[in-house]
Amino acid sequence: MASRPRLRRVNGPPGASPTSVPAPEPSDRELLDAYSEAVIAVVERVGPAVASVSVAARREGSLRGGGGSGVLFTPDGYLLTNAHVVRGAKRVGVSLTDGSTLEASLVGADEPTDLAVIAVDGSRLPYVDLGSSAALRVGQLVVAIGNPLGFSSTVSAGVVSALGRTMRATSGRLMEGIIQSDVALNPGNSGGPLVDSRARVVGINTAMILGAQGLSFSVPIDTAKWVLGQLMTLGRVRRGYLGIAGQNRPLARGTARRLGLAEDAGVEVMRVERGGPAAEAGVAAGDIIVAADGEPTRSVDDLHRLLGRWPREGPVALRILRGGTLVSVEARPREARG
Repeated sequence: MASRPRLRRVNGPPGASPTSVPAPEPSDRELLDAYSEAVIAVVERVGPAVASVSVAARREGSLRGGGGSGVLFTPDGYLLTNAHVVRGAKRVGVSLTDGSTLEASLVGADEPTDLAVIAVDGSRLPYVDLGSSAALRVGQLVVAIGNPLGFSSTVSAGVVSALGRTMRATSGRLMEGIIQSDVALNPGNSGGPLVDSRARVVGINTAMILGAQGLSFSVPIDTAKWVLGQLMTLGRVRRGYLGIAGQNRPLARGTARRLGLAEDAGVEVMRVERGGPAAEAGVAAGDIIVAADGEPTRSVDDLHRLLGRWPREGPVALRILRGGTLVSVEARPREARG
């Protein structure tokens, strides 16, 4: 049954009976607050460029399905997604919001940052603007669009909870500068965009903590832009390697004081790859690397950061604790493969 219009009293000429006329209905814009308007504007601009990514991967001898989300960043069909979404994929499909389904090819993946680029054949496709994550502030409105649990084009909104978080990629490398938000993410959101109120992508959603409320993480778009540039030109991200396996090793306070070391930890060399850069430099198992290029190496992550600055010119000066004394060697990192 239709609702009756609201009436308001209107007084007519003197002596006339008051009459009732319908009150004007509020416009849609009046019903929306600024927050809603911002989210709606983002969804209308970015939503058409968010795709569902389906994957057939070979696991345990058979093809099994999986997937996540992706976002078009060029009009000719290049998408950003997560490396773990397309890992081991034999076939990759992309479904767009207009209902079309396209076969995709893998351009390249980078496990240390959990990012991948895939491509479909197309032209004049909807695409997003890649913003900057450097200017993000805690408390800022962000919106996530993806396909959680198979529900396509799902929108969730929240705020940036923290910046500069660190977390482990599945490769074991430390992922830095991670954006933490309270945006609701679920399986299937992986690879979708995190967007600011001006409809610019500021992150690629990568992880949530199962069982936790309001803990979601995204790779900053500044990192993603560097990675996608290398993936699209080289098919891989270039990093250096020394050819060692190491572990974090605390130093005895007395030893550190005696040697004048400001840090109380280093990287103990557990294994040296034969013929590798470290072996050629004379690094041996049992050595403790306490500095590289004049920077303290309190952990394996410090070495990863150094080797991630590639390409580089010249050798790396390593300061090593060996047999209770400090020695210096020079190693020439090579480009990591695989």
